[in-house]
Amino acid sequence: MEKAKQGEPAAHNSHGLKPASVDSLEGSESGSLNSKLGPRSVGSHSSHSPSKSLCSSSSTSTENMQLTQELKMREVSKVTKTQEPPLLPGEQPHVVQKARDVTYLCPFQGPIRGCLFITNYKLYFRSVEKNSRSKQFTEPRFTLEVPLGVVSRIEKVGYASSRGENAYGIELFCKDLRSLKFAHKQENHSRRDIFDKLHKLAFPLSNSLPLFAFEYGGRFTVNGWAVYDPLAEYRRQGLPTESWRLSRANENYQLCDTYPAILAVPAAADDSLLEAVASFRSRGRIPVLSWIHPEGQATITRCSQPNVGVSGKRSTEDESYLQMIMDANAHSHKLFIMDARPSVNAVANKAKGGGYESDEAYRCTELCFLDIHNIHVMRESLRKLKETCFPSAADESRWLSALEATHWLQHVRAVLAGALRVAHRLEGAKGSVLVHCSDGWDRTAQLTSLAMLMLDPYYRTIRGFEVLVEKEWLSFGHKFAQRIGHGDDKHSDADRSPVFLQFIDCTWQIMNQFKNAFEFNEHFLITILDHLYSCLFGTFLYNSEQQRVKENVRERTQSLWSMVNSEIDEYTNPLYASYPQQHVLFPVASLRRIQLWKGYYCRWNPRMRLQEPLQVRSRELLQLRAQLQRQLEELKKEHESKMSRIPPRVSSPITV
Repeated sequence: MEKAKQGEPAAHNSHGLKPASVDSLEGSESGSLNSKLGPRSVGSHSSHSPSKSLCSSSSTSTENMQLTQELKMREVSKVTKTQEPPLLPGEQPHVVQKARDVTYLCPFQGPIRGCLFITNYKLYFRSVEKNSRSKQFTEPRFTLEVPLGVVSRIEKVGYASSRGENAYGIELFCKDLRSLKFAHKQENHSRRDIFDKLHKLAFPLSNSLPLFAFEYGGRFTVNGWAVYDPLAEYRRQGLPTESWRLSRANENYQLCDTYPAILAVPAAADDSLLEAVASFRSRGRIPVLSWIHPEGQATITRCSQPNVGVSGKRSTEDESYLQMIMDANAHSHKLFIMDARPSVNAVANKAKGGGYESDEAYRCTELCFLDIHNIHVMRESLRKLKETCFPSAADESRWLSALEATHWLQHVRAVLAGALRVAHRLEGAKGSVLVHCSDGWDRTAQLTSLAMLMLDPYYRTIRGFEVLVEKEWLSFGHKFAQRIGHGDDKHSDADRSPVFLQFIDCTWQIMNQFKNAFEFNEHFLITILDHLYSCLFGTFLYNSEQQRVKENVRERTQSLWSMVNSEIDEYTNPLYASYPQQHVLFPVASLRRIQLWKGYYCRWNPRMRLQEPLQVRSRELLQLRAQLQRQLEELKKEHESKMSRIPPRVSSPITV
């Protein structure tokens, strides 16, 4: 994305935008400015007019002073403009005047001296070096831009008594796997100001400030909020049918406050039955339809665990409701229940009032545990992966063992294998599948969305994937605010976990095996992850549809899809080949095929990333494809023109 739109020049530096250069705020710059204006000084001018009267000399001196001041103001204005970082609409500079002579301790290039800027959206650092002869500032050779929403925690390094050139400063720990260290000179007393401003602006909700998405004033040619219309998406799937209806029982979110307003439920179930089922399911998250097979009646439904508890409570309403889901599919006489949890965890949940469906109570079902671990295990696994990939990769001899010790690829494989089992049941066995974990907003969303990605080619288009994220993740209440910690300084919160990151990783794994089956490219996925944290857009804010409606997110913020769909070529896969018929993908969920996504996890490490970004090559291929398509059209027209000039043959009558 070399060229930005609508005030986006540097907001997405991490995935392609060029940051503009920013001059330093070094105090000696004003000295060099004065030296430039020296020849125009009053004393210099008056020495050439010794015969003038005192009054005339005074008048001339005043004029010279005014001229000097005007030139100085112009020069200062010019310098100030070049000093400022590139700003987005709504972004305000909170320049820390004492943030000069800061050193970025780059783990790859070594210490880099420069200047630090802080706005209500980002931290911006630019290197500054002086020419030894002219003592003027050269063009910057290094810039660093970090959206403050990416920052997870900030720590002070060293004390007033610390010795050593770079022993005193600040360290930032980021959600995108980076750790950034800045050293300050103790005599400048700048660290406290920077730390306080960073803490205030990086964690606005903890400081009673709005998230930047509500201040961002960018405008786009496409309205991303119009991407997902639940009624249109259900119509695309062929709903309603004789077996399924669209219910507005949750229109005011009274049935379940983490579910969307419109639900697809069995036609035989009235709203009173839905209320009874909601009382037996954790958080009121009843089984509802996510996807129906276009060539049959097999469905993917999703819910939370049943509240059976240690005593093994039963609900006749819940049992009959699941029977209705099974009966809606005439091609199968069994409902497959995919419980994402390890069986040990599911049993342990009984002590908390939860549990799973027993064979005795649900005779029409077949239960399968998928052994996907919980959010705490995944968070620890990602922490280990960060230590392995950044700031410096493990030694060559230890790389594979260090990567294996993180267990990240094993977890990715488990999620992918679980989704594959769901897809196989629908496509191969023509059976309906009910998916749940504990509360149904983490592992459940991973499994349903990945299975739908395998089964339905629509979701492998750019627009379709946006719909998939809006539907299965946002509308069905994945707790983005808690899992990511938007604007919150509680970095050790146990609710934080890389659940959505894992889903995007699994999507990349499928893309990597089927390179021409997806309309979007890797850059599209990385852009989504970058703005999962940035708080530039309102797309991923809050925990549920109800909360976003209450906060008027659609009216007060921009959608990420507005930016993406305004410059869609940047995210298009040049190798994409669309299939008109139902085209199902069955990826290999084996550790032999699962790979570390280096394009994302290792992108900050120059020793591990590609020298030529895939985005550059992708853009070249898109241009080549467009050129070949134009040539093909010209050849077709030329052929048609030649054929039109050939007179038709008249055949002789055949006599027998």
